[in-house]
Amino acid sequence: MTSLVSSIFGSSAQLASRIETMKSAEAALMSFAYRFKGKHHPPEESTHTIELFDTQIPRAVVPLKDGQKCQMLCCNQDQTEENLVIHGVKVTSNVYNHDDGDGGKSEAPPLVLLHGYMNGSLYFYRNLLGLSDHSSGGTVYALDMLGWGLSSRPPFKTKTIEGHDEVHAAEQFFVESLEAWRQAHKIDKMNLGGHSMGGYLSVAYCEKYPQYVDNLILISPAGVPDDREIDVEGRLKSMPLSFKVMRGAATSLWNVGVNPASFLRRMPESRGRDMVKRYIEGRLPAITCPDERAHLGEYLYTNAALPGSGENCLNRILKPTAFGIKPLLHRIPSLKVKNVSFIYGQSDWMSPTSGIDALTKCKEMKEKGFETPDVQVYGVKNAGHLLMLENYEEFNSAVVLAAGSGHRLSAQAPMPYQVLDPGSSVFFGEPRWGKKKDSDGGSEKSAATTTA
Repeated sequence: MTSLVSSIFGSSAQLASRIETMKSAEAALMSFAYRFKGKHHPPEESTHTIELFDTQIPRAVVPLKDGQKCQMLCCNQDQTEENLVIHGVKVTSNVYNHDDGDGGKSEAPPLVLLHGYMNGSLYFYRNLLGLSDHSSGGTVYALDMLGWGLSSRPPFKTKTIEGHDEVHAAEQFFVESLEAWRQAHKIDKMNLGGHSMGGYLSVAYCEKYPQYVDNLILISPAGVPDDREIDVEGRLKSMPLSFKVMRGAATSLWNVGVNPASFLRRMPESRGRDMVKRYIEGRLPAITCPDERAHLGEYLYTNAALPGSGENCLNRILKPTAFGIKPLLHRIPSLKVKNVSFIYGQSDWMSPTSGIDALTKCKEMKEKGFETPDVQVYGVKNAGHLLMLENYEEFNSAVVLAAGSGHRLSAQAPMPYQVLDPGSSVFFGEPRWGKKKDSDGGSEKSAATTTA
């Protein structure tokens, strides 16, 4: 049986064709973005400017072993042996009101969004226009992190830096490439948001370069809890048998370096595409348009099918249980960023309790006189881990609040839940594989009452 590996990598022409497919899927999702800019905006596309861009960064800044060239070098004219490329999308609102409310002009920093594992910048296609209207000076960037999407994909063979370990080297692959991108765009300050793995890497960036981040926005971030402080076995008991079996198999593959993307790449293309289709139907029931589903599926599948790179960070950063080797719970209180916000879906499988634990820890340390970030935790109704797609309007409101622009939200904007009592997580239900709680949430106040 012909494998997907041979069909993709048989020739540079086949690789180029796959890249063109990725670009077509990306363009299709960009066209869908205009459907999700909000109910109170005219349909004309002139209200926003959407630009795709490639940014060259010096290869030398990334801790790669010598000789690791981009595996898509033959198909991208912007890359050289000395430079790598960060691909992304920039959205500028032409209707953004720069008035700061006091008669002056707002100079808010732009919002920079990092995707999650096996995702890409266009996973935010439902959010980009709405976010640019209400926060961050009217400008939003979403990036394909190095090794994913249409950014350069060098083999993930990092070199350790003296005095540091392999985890640090894996993190710096992304941290230094993001910093080189920031320098290239001459961005003095940014609101930095990251989903899942992108959230984890956003924290690593803020540890090294806090001076360039105004607000840190962690969207269902990976690697927060410490499994030494959590009843892991107790949590596993509540999961269905099928999940336990899958977890056991996944752990074995994890230990030998097999990850979801490489597993999909080894499948025949028809089976891989069918798996992605079923994934979208099962995880994203909010997407009902057949064309939208099809283009998102093409984007997700092709992203995974292109040469492996950034995906191989997985077992360098996380344990097979998805807990961080270096948990963020103990790293966030030391960040020199003033504001850190967590945003979770109401039935998120990435436990919201972890964000609440970080809120509690920072609050307790602050009361003892330590300098820690101000932490907020928000919840988005009727959503799971892919909350930016499942409930895009309430997700947008949560990001606007986290970026310090809540005053720009209209009275009609759907507001997220906000955790006010660190000892309570009553709003959040069990993940999608378990029993789901009432979507009305609990008795705590919503963020609407705290920002009125």
